[in-house]
Amino acid sequence: MKKTRQSYEPHLSIGEVSLSPGKEWVPQFSGWALIQVGTGSGYWLQPVQNHHLEPGVVLLLSPKLKSGIFRASQLGELSLFCLPVELERLLGVLSLEEQRVFERAASKEESAPKFFAADSALAEKMKVLCAKRGSTGAAFRLHLLQLFFDVFANELKQEMPQPEANLDAKARLSEFLKQTPASELINVNINQLAQMARCGPRHLSRIFFEVVGVSFREKHTELRLARARELLATTDSKVVDIALESGYQSVSLFSMMFTRRFGVSPGRWREKMQSEKAERNVRRRRDASLDFPARQSAGIKQDVQ
Repeated sequence: MKKTRQSYEPHLSIGEVSLSPGKEWVPQFSGWALIQVGTGSGYWLQPVQNHHLEPGVVLLLSPKLKSGIFRASQLGELSLFCLPVELERLLGVLSLEEQRVFERAASKEESAPKFFAADSALAEKMKVLCAKRGSTGAAFRLHLLQLFFDVFANELKQEMPQPEANLDAKARLSEFLKQTPASELINVNINQLAQMARCGPRHLSRIFFEVVGVSFREKHTELRLARARELLATTDSKVVDIALESGYQSVSLFSMMFTRRFGVSPGRWREKMQSEKAERNVRRRRDASLDFPARQSAGIKQDVQ
């Protein structure tokens, strides 16, 4: 199973990057990112294409984007607003079918970002939210998430469910996965899922692979470890409690699976995240202590979240 990048930075918040004339910035996000040009002008540069950037334009960067650089014009400073979104941390929001929608979209956008004009509805909405980027709380994060989902409105449209009488086991499984948040599958075993689909466990295993693209065991492990990683990063709960919350009855099994997936034990991973968080806080306090002229000359406005 492919290892996930161990960095675990905040998401669903808006950060700002300021580039002095002629300077460059290479975006590095582990998930999706919406980036809007604030003030100034510049360029998006790739080996096969270049785009001139005007204020208000929005770029959608895929997690699979392989290359690209932002460069400020030689005539002045360029400011960019960045909204990162990590879908693996939205287990209670997305169903498995919806996760697959984003996986397919990421593959389509791996060679170049998607552009939205400054006068588009999405760009106008992002401009309003960027103006309120100092806001905190669930309501603001929900607005940011809605903005991101608006990008994929057409892809996320679901067909009307078929009448129950016309569904076979594969169709019943597909409808269940469309309507159920991925996090709810953590505590569901294959026998329970087979009962819901009205078929045997063996047949369920086959049709699950056909529908999802990976085995039930592999997806189950992925969801459990994603839940564990989120709890380790955002709570002070003991490792044993996190193991239970993530569906593992054995702490040793949990530690083994976590280490195999992420290359480090749960305890060491938490220590690393706490250290990175402390470093970010130090940088924020340092940047906040700079007076406005110094911030402009240094080209620093806020760390990318």
